[in-house]
Formats: sequence, C-alpha cells, structure tokens
Amino acid sequence: MSEYQFTKDWFQWAPDVWKQLVPHLPGRKHFLEIGSFEGRSAVWTVENMMEDGGEIFCVDTWEGGAEHVNGEMDGAERRYAENMRVVTEKYNNKRKVTSMKYPSTIALPLLTIDKYKFDFIYIDGSHLAKDVLTDACMAWPLLKRNGFMVFDDYAWKPSGFTTMQRPKIAIDAFVNMFEDELVVSFTGYQLIVRKTK
Repeated sequence: MSEYQFTKDWFQWAPDVWKQLVPHLPGRKHFLEIGSFEGRSAVWTVENMMEDGGEIFCVDTWEGGAEHVNGEMDGAERRYAENMRVVTEKYNNKRKVTSMKYPSTIALPLLTIDKYKFDFIYIDGSHLAKDVLTDACMAWPLLKRNGFMVFDDYAWKPSGFTTMQRPKIAIDAFVNMFEDELVVSFTGYQLIVRKTK
C-alpha cells in the first residue's frame, strides 16, 4: 500500500476476518462506511471486496472525536481524498467512491430517500454509545437481506472513557433489539452481524 498516504493503521487485523465474509455477501457492488478517517478501510474494501461497477459511500465529517488527540485529524481529510483518487484511478474509475461530508444523521436519511440498499455496512463513526446506536438503527433498513453489518471497536477499552463513551453497550443493545432479524457472525475486537430478514 505504499502508493497511499496513511499515518495510522487501525485496520491491520480486520482483513483476515473480512476476507471470510466476501463469499457470503449478497452482492459485491454496494458498500457503506460510516467513519472513514484516511480511507484505509475504504481502500481495502475497493481492492478486495468490490467488483467492477461497484460503489462505496464514505460518510465522515473529518472533525474527529474525543479519542483523536495530538493532531491526529490534521490533514486526514486531504489524505483521504488523495487515497480515494489513487484507488479509483487504479481501477480506471470502474470502482466508485462517493464521499459524503455530513454527520451520519444527515447522510443516512439522504441515502434512505434515494432508496439505496447495501451488501455491506461498516459502522465506525462516533464512538459514543448513543451515536453508535443511532447509526446502527438508521443504517439497518439500508442493509440487504443476508448483508453484513460490521461494528468496529466492540472491545475498545481505553482508559478514561466511560461505558457510555464506548460502542459496546450500544452494539449489545442493538443486537438484543433486533435479535429476530440477525445472527451474530463474529465477535472479537469487532462484532459482525448478518441480516436474516
């Protein structure tokens, strides 16, 4: 990945799990991620999960959250844009990236109005429990039957952050509320569910 501009690698352990999902996706054309930072997960998705003619929607404000310290967000949006330029040119623009610089509470209703349906949704925006639950509930109707929703940072336990400042309690609540519509496919640092209805 030397052609890309990444300063952080918070994604290095995810590909081994995500590769196992690819054969089970309902399609390999429609992807959504909430929280993109520099675009490492989006690049990996385009290169390893998407087929030509596919598209990924990347939702982010590039403002960061309480966990982003010491200037981690400085230049992140610029690097993201450059990385998306590189990856789309690599595939002769046959694999599309659509960036949505909005809060998820604005972006997701826009996608709903346009009747988008996704094979794969990655929830990695705000880490606050209330925001994670909101993102999941708003994105769930956009996920195709048999599609996968991946929650990042399920096992994230940084010092100084309360239970309500971490995703886990929200993810557990979501799984319990929608238990008749999903199966849990993987539990580790991430939690992955497959939509059954």
